[in-house]
This record gives sequence, structure tokens and C-alpha cells, in this order.
Amino acid sequence: MPQGQPSVVPDDGLTTRQRRNRPLVVVHTGIGKGKSTAAFGLALRAWNQGWPIGVFQFVKSAKWKVGEENALKVLGASGEGGSVAWHKMGEGWSWVQRDAQLDNEAAAREGWEQVKRDLAAETYKLYVLDEFAYPMHWGWVDTDEVVEVLRERPGTQHVVITGRNAPDKLLEAADLVTDMSKVKHPMDAGQKGQRGIEW
Repeated sequence: MPQGQPSVVPDDGLTTRQRRNRPLVVVHTGIGKGKSTAAFGLALRAWNQGWPIGVFQFVKSAKWKVGEENALKVLGASGEGGSVAWHKMGEGWSWVQRDAQLDNEAAAREGWEQVKRDLAAETYKLYVLDEFAYPMHWGWVDTDEVVEVLRERPGTQHVVITGRNAPDKLLEAADLVTDMSKVKHPMDAGQKGQRGIEW
């Protein structure tokens, strides 16, 4: 494993320290399991550094049990690391007035508007936009706008986006892209998700 030695040193005029501290856009995509889990693992590292973290779940239902949510909320409230704010689209988003008529597309768009506001205000150091690839793939949120907003975001805010079918334009703009591929899964043999593994 390379010990932090890049294979190419770009001629960008930056010092090693400046290059090391650049904010990143990270994408976890593909059909394999573990995209969100990897993003939440990154959130644990960010929490340990004392960074404020914003988690925005764009597709998962508010009824779904997400083990990482409870763990990160407890850690965020412990006062030992960074703060953690957790927002679920399925709960109507905390900033959207609860309205039974608000459909998923409109909720996803409003969620993106809140992310834009938070990026502009530099509210968090790490943003986990969980399952955000889907609203772009479905055309609910404009990928070109997302890429532009991420490119122009101020400060040193890191953004992690998860979900299958991440658009090519997003992949091109990202600094780090991981494609989770599936080799084998218990569901292929008829086994349903289980406690402690899937939630």
C-alpha cells in the first residue's frame, strides 16, 4: 500500500500542504452493498476530528431503521467530537412544513435547496448526501447545477454522495469515486436482510 505518495505531482502551483487540505467530492456508487455504510464510516472519522457533520438522507424512509443514525447521533451529542445533524426526507425534512401532499420529488428538490443554503453558509465540514445519486438519475435535481454548486462551494467543505446510477457528469467532477460491485450476496440465495448487518 502506498504511504501517501502520489504517482503524479500536478503542476498546479500548490504546496503539498495546500494540496493535502483541498476539500473533496466523494462518490460511492454501483450495485453492491456498502455505499452508505462507507460514507458513515467516513463520518466517524470526521466526528473524531471534531468536524460538524450534516447527514441528508434523500430516499430512505423515515420508518427504516438505520443503525448508523443512532450511533452518530449519540456520538454527536457526547461533546467529545464533532456535532451531527441528521435529516431524513421521509420525515418531511426538518425545515419543510409537514405536508401530506408534499411528494418525494418536491421533497428531494427542497432537500437540495437546503444543502445549497448550508454549503453557502459553511454550516458543516462534512456533508453525507445519502442516496442523492437517485434524485439526479431520476431528473428530480439537475446534475449540472449540482456539479456547479459543488465546484463553487466556499471553504473546505467535504461532500460524500451515495447511490446507484450516479450520473457521469458527477463522476467526472468528483475527486474520489468508488464503484461498489457485487460478487455475491445472501439475498441471491433467498435470505432477507438481518439485524446488525443491514440495519
